[in-house]
Amino acid sequence: MPQTEKIDLFKLHKDEYVSPKKPKFVETKPAKYLAISGSGSPGGKEFEAKIGALYGTAFTIKMTRKFEGKGDYVVCKLENQLWLDDDKADYSDFEPEQWNWKMFIRTPDFVTNENLVKAQKALIEKGNAPEAKQVKFETIDEGLCVQMLHVGPYDKEPETVEIMKAFANEQGMELYGKHHEIYISDPRRVPPERLKTILRMPARKVKPD
Repeated sequence: MPQTEKIDLFKLHKDEYVSPKKPKFVETKPAKYLAISGSGSPGGKEFEAKIGALYGTAFTIKMTRKFEGKGDYVVCKLENQLWLDDDKADYSDFEPEQWNWKMFIRTPDFVTNENLVKAQKALIEKGNAPEAKQVKFETIDEGLCVQMLHVGPYDKEPETVEIMKAFANEQGMELYGKHHEIYISDPRRVPPERLKTILRMPARKVKPD
């Protein structure tokens, strides 16, 4: 019998994951994610522990469903949002220790809360990733966004965001909300100058004075 093709949400929703070298508008739809939140510098102890818990949960759910004969799918790209307690301020103007973040992985709609609870229990019982109990489902709906590929170190992203802001302003729009990153490259394997990250920011019409 032919093997059923894995579901790949990144490919299935390729219109939402475009990586243009110049900014463009992208219309995103509500999507289901496994998510975990925290604060402080990305790459810090809390961040590393929670990213491990998120990946552990995502892959445990995937493999459990596969072994139970419930179908297989590709674990999607890691995504992250960054913001400050003062949501009107630009996170990049402040030290990373003051940042809030939410990491998330897009997940098929057929993955259930029962699947999540089972995976969390398995990880915690094995003594792996106790932070897994903080992973939860979230629906993220950003609507119309400006999107652009950033190539280079993460700390140079503000330069790309400025290009995105200028593009939006030329169209009578403005960027708002949380800074959104979609990681195409693995920083453990790719040097900083070659890292590829899709940047996404919600956009809206500029209100008249």
